[in-house]
Amino acid sequence: MKIQFLELKDDYAKVLFEETSPYFVNAIRRTLMADVPKLAIENVTIYDNTSALFDEIIAHRLGLIPLPTHLDLLNFRDECSCGGKGCPNCVVHYTLSKEGECTVYSGDLRPEDPMWAVVDKNIPIVRLLKNQRLILEAEAELGRGKEHAKWQVVNGIGYKYYPIIEIDMEKCNLCEDCVKICPRDVLEIKRKKLVVKDEMACNLCRSCVETCKKDAIKVRGDEKRIIMQYETDKSLSAKDALMEALKALHHKYDELEKALE
Repeated sequence: MKIQFLELKDDYAKVLFEETSPYFVNAIRRTLMADVPKLAIENVTIYDNTSALFDEIIAHRLGLIPLPTHLDLLNFRDECSCGGKGCPNCVVHYTLSKEGECTVYSGDLRPEDPMWAVVDKNIPIVRLLKNQRLILEAEAELGRGKEHAKWQVVNGIGYKYYPIIEIDMEKCNLCEDCVKICPRDVLEIKRKKLVVKDEMACNLCRSCVETCKKDAIKVRGDEKRIIMQYETDKSLSAKDALMEALKALHHKYDELEKALE
C-alpha cells in the first residue's frame, strides 16, 4: 500500500491510498475514530457553583474541551506504574476560579504546566451573573473514542474511490451539457475538445453521464485507489492521528496473528 498526502494542515488531511482495498481503508477510518488515544477531562471536583447550570452540565462541557495530547509523556491511568492513583505520568490537573458578571471560557482553565494549556481558549462554558461564582478542579487522562465521544480525536471523516473519467471524442458533439451540469466544475471545453480539468474534484455523482445523450462519457471509481479526508479537534495533528491509527491497527493484526497460531 502507498500513502500520499494530497492536502495536509495541522487539523485537516486529504490522503490518497493506493494499491489497497475499501475494506482496509474502512478499517483505518474506524481505527481513527475509535482507537487513537486522546487527553480529556474525566474527573471534576466542584467547590462552589452558583451559576445557572447544574454541576453535571458543567462537568460534561469541560470533558468535551480539546486538550493538547503529548502521547510520549503520558500513560493510560490503568496501565501506569502508580497503580491508577493519579501521578504526573498519567493525570494532568486543571483549576478554574471565576466570579462576577462574565462568561467563563475554556481559556480560564489553568493547567499545572503551560504545555497542557487548552487548544481553543474561546469555548464558552457558562455565563455568570453578578455575585455568581465557579470554583473547581479537574483531572484529565488518556482515553479512546470507543469509550466516550470526548476522547474522539477525528471528526468529519469519509472516503471515496479515486474517480476515473473516460471521454469518447468520436461520440462527443461538444454540446457542453455535461460541463454545465457538473456541480464540481470538473469538465471544460478546451481547443474544441472536452477535457477533464480536475479529476480528483469529481464526487462520482454521474450527472454528466446521465445528461450526455451521445453516451460519450463514462465515470467509475477505482477501488484500488481511495481518497480519505478528515479533521481533528487539534488535540493531535492530522498527521499524528493517522500515524497513531496505523500503529493501533498494526498492533491488532499482530494480536490476531498470535491468536491464530
